[in-house]
Amino acid sequence: MTMKSSSHDLAIALAGIFQAVRMVQQIAKGDQRDQLALDACLSGLFNTDPESVDTVFGGLAGIRPGLEIVRDQVAGPNDRRDMELTRYAVTVMHLERKLKRNRALLDSIGRGIEKASEQARFFDTTHPGVIASLADCYKQTISTLRPRILVNGNQAILGNPENQDLIRALLLAAIRAAVLWRQCGGGRLTLILQRKSLLDAIESLLGETQNIH
Repeated sequence: MTMKSSSHDLAIALAGIFQAVRMVQQIAKGDQRDQLALDACLSGLFNTDPESVDTVFGGLAGIRPGLEIVRDQVAGPNDRRDMELTRYAVTVMHLERKLKRNRALLDSIGRGIEKASEQARFFDTTHPGVIASLADCYKQTISTLRPRILVNGNQAILGNPENQDLIRALLLAAIRAAVLWRQCGGGRLTLILQRKSLLDAIESLLGETQNIH
């Protein structure tokens, strides 16, 4: 996988994290979901040997919502920042750091994603069977780590098994994006130390996606 400037690639990885957890938030509250954004999140799970960070999520167009979220969360006025969303993202990053020290869980996740990927070849990435496989992978691995990600929302919606599966699949996608964040050089202090360069990269990427149809 080829990499561009660290800020460019870090911005994409961070967008992947926030896009996935925003979709978790939307599903939990019964809000309308963006199919292109969902496809991009799941592409990040199955695209295990991308040519570059730009192609991890199937191209930059699909990750545009995540870039906009990161811009608002990092640079927007306080009243536009979503602290629940930040909590989800921070917890995902924390769990990924724990996960990288657990080879058995990493191997198990790899096998689970491969199983779902084989199913996706016959159906598509958003087929209920594929989503259920990804959800089971998350349940058997990430859910055993602490702290657990506690999702807030409408209890009737959260009680629906299909919604539960989709939420778990998206949380697995968020973990995948957090792995990418670390692979690109991201760490606990990156958002503080590289804030301006990250924001510049986000604005540049948003400009690129305006020209993609």
